[in-house]
Amino acid sequence: MSIYFDNSATTKPLPEVARLVYESLTGEESFGNPGSLHRLGVLAERDLNESAEKISKLLSCKKEELFFTSCGSESVNTSIMGYVHQNPRAGKKIISTRTEHKASLESLSRLEKEGYEICYLPVLPDGKPDLDALEKELDENTALLTFTHVNNESGSILPLSDIVAIRNKKNRNTKIHLDCVQSLGKLPIALSRMGVDMASFSGHKIHALKGFGLLYIKSGIRVQPLIIGGGQQKGMRSGTQSPYLASAFALALEKATENIEENLEKMTSLRDEFASGLSGIGASILSPEDALPYVLNVSFPSFQSETMLHCLEEKEIYVSTVSACSSKTKAVSYVLSEMGIRREIAQNAVRFSFSRFNTREEMQTAITAIHEIYEKYKV
Repeated sequence: MSIYFDNSATTKPLPEVARLVYESLTGEESFGNPGSLHRLGVLAERDLNESAEKISKLLSCKKEELFFTSCGSESVNTSIMGYVHQNPRAGKKIISTRTEHKASLESLSRLEKEGYEICYLPVLPDGKPDLDALEKELDENTALLTFTHVNNESGSILPLSDIVAIRNKKNRNTKIHLDCVQSLGKLPIALSRMGVDMASFSGHKIHALKGFGLLYIKSGIRVQPLIIGGGQQKGMRSGTQSPYLASAFALALEKATENIEENLEKMTSLRDEFASGLSGIGASILSPEDALPYVLNVSFPSFQSETMLHCLEEKEIYVSTVSACSSKTKAVSYVLSEMGIRREIAQNAVRFSFSRFNTREEMQTAITAIHEIYEKYKV
């Protein structure tokens, strides 16, 4: 029986999600284009609206503030580039960090080539941005702050309320975009009360399906569309919408948020036990103490990241090294480097990312396997 500890890369769809999708795909009246005027189109549009209504309640926002996309990266790209392009008078400065997901960093790189000033705040050893630097840099020319709610490699949780307070103090016209891909379903999210203006989400990180993303744009915020064409979704995101992907996401989100606090408590306990079980081999825990317990970054002495990954794979335990979006570059994690972790430690880093379905037995099996690997190679 395999053990899957790579849930930050993707998650296995829930059985009920798979059943829902199968029924949708094989139903006689559930395949219509929601833009069609006939009965099948009307039924498809109804399903879309029902999903949007359900999602909006779960995220505490208006249905009209949600837009369906193809993935988290599209939602991030649209938020960052779409906002500044639509609002040239808002300012030419954007503040972020170098530990963001590549979807954010590449968007910022493109904007920098267009003449925007990109200010990257220093990151502290706990993975959080330097708030003193933020207060110093945020000025009347700052159009946008863009940050990740939970870092996908370290599990570091953004001090969002502090950032909102600084924004409100220095320039209330500055907008905030939040990448919630790794926090959705793991931390409580109430968009109407968080102080953010835009937020990005992904379906396949919460046991829904790949190919579905979500974009939140607060009422009154103007964003230039990234994808244009047929004018679907009020012109904000053209392209034929998928009712079955939307309903799968809505169901997965409902399940993820049912016992979110209990799951957080459970995973904190399991994460702590797992980390403790690795102490005998001298492993270094690179995730901060207050990180989201679903992510644990560990450096193994005498084993480079990829070596440990494949040793565990032989035992059918699946983990990752750096972000799956960067894993084929063979580079040391830029996130860990920005946190000040030395290269010789970072090059041995392995990310264990858990889901609420992982068990204590799986954790203990993995601990035993790692000790066996060290015993086999006598390191």
